[in-house]
Amino acid sequence: MISKTKMNVFIVMIFSLVTFISCNNSESNDDIEVIKMIEKQITFSPKTHALDNNDNFSSDDKFLCYDTRGTVFNEDLANSKSIEKVEIATGKETVLWNPPFITGEKAAPGVAAASFHPKENKVIFIHGPFLEEVKERGYYSKKNRTAMVVDGNGGGIVEKPDMRDVKNDPTTPGAHRGGSHRHEYTRSGNRIGFTYDDFLVQKYDRTIAFMQPSDKAPKGYTHYFSLIVRPTEKGKSKPGEIEHAADDSWVDSLGTMRAFIGKVRADNGVDYYSDLFVADIPLDIDITTAKAGTKTEYPTPAKGITIRRLTHGMNAGGTVRGSFNGKSVVFTAEDENGIRQVFVIKADGSQKEPKKISSFAESASAVRWHPSDKWIFCLTGGNIAAINIENGKTVMLTSDNKIREHLVISHDGKTLAYIMRTPTKNESGEIVKDVSDKDFRQIYVMGVSMNL
Repeated sequence: MISKTKMNVFIVMIFSLVTFISCNNSESNDDIEVIKMIEKQITFSPKTHALDNNDNFSSDDKFLCYDTRGTVFNEDLANSKSIEKVEIATGKETVLWNPPFITGEKAAPGVAAASFHPKENKVIFIHGPFLEEVKERGYYSKKNRTAMVVDGNGGGIVEKPDMRDVKNDPTTPGAHRGGSHRHEYTRSGNRIGFTYDDFLVQKYDRTIAFMQPSDKAPKGYTHYFSLIVRPTEKGKSKPGEIEHAADDSWVDSLGTMRAFIGKVRADNGVDYYSDLFVADIPLDIDITTAKAGTKTEYPTPAKGITIRRLTHGMNAGGTVRGSFNGKSVVFTAEDENGIRQVFVIKADGSQKEPKKISSFAESASAVRWHPSDKWIFCLTGGNIAAINIENGKTVMLTSDNKIREHLVISHDGKTLAYIMRTPTKNESGEIVKDVSDKDFRQIYVMGVSMNL
């Protein structure tokens, strides 16, 4: 049983220690301020609670959704058995989806990478083949999965957004032929973006796609599919051509811009860069002009999508994020020492070079905008940092070098959530470990105020 003390997770914000650490940063203040904040553990059950750096807060900011990868057999998403949520105020955990499963090197269905809808009480996530489909479809793989949407109270399936069709030739219009992954709603909920891996034509690498509701969607499904980027065949690109697209996210609330990192051939025709791009997707696009492809032909995007390159010659990586006003993109890229720093650039292409806003000693990751668009949160060396993009001020909210992962922020900007490996007991009071013989990942929250 969880004690009342542990269940009392009302978030108290305390400024307990202020120190100053010298930092060489020509683009920000010379000092990094450390303001240690109180963090609170809100999950305690002997299972993994993976936020996966998604949109995990419910629309009212009262719940967080997560998957349970790493709880049984191995860390693969194929062996993630359930989608769940936790109530922040009470620590109560609720299973939202837990279908019959097979675990092992070959597993199904595999349910993972959960996100709440921004306005409605429902959760979207990756879903592999149901057990009754395994004989025909095979086991879970990155080329064998779709989206699923379930009720946020555990009431079961409410939507099947995307159809997977690898049997028909040509492919059913509006369907895809592989795996959709890390599904992200726009802030208004009108479109869903994701990475995509094709099963039928595998000479192309991972790319990005989107879907939106349509009365022409395949029967039994709610959304129509379109590629955003049609990559060049692996190994055959010319200078400036994209072979791989991922780490994508919506820039604006209506989904007219999707930023991503593209693996692009360098000017010498030999090397590659990982640069930041933006895809422009008109709000009134006719998504039915997308070509679903055939068993030998790769799909093509809907007419009207254009791709713009925002950086040149960088080694960018990690999920990019659009500001709340839809005008800027934050991302990480390596500096001259191979350390990932935080960069910001205008999304409209008016800025020739991105602005470097950090000079961390350890690589940054999991960048997130505060709703004010004045602060950016990230992880560095296991700690949480907040960077003011107007004056360059950096505030460290933790300074203990514990390994924090999967940083996410509430809609109102008042709460951060993340996971840490934490000693966990079973019902008998014994310390138990995950499949890697490590402490289970538990969810923590931290109240924040950016009036610093």
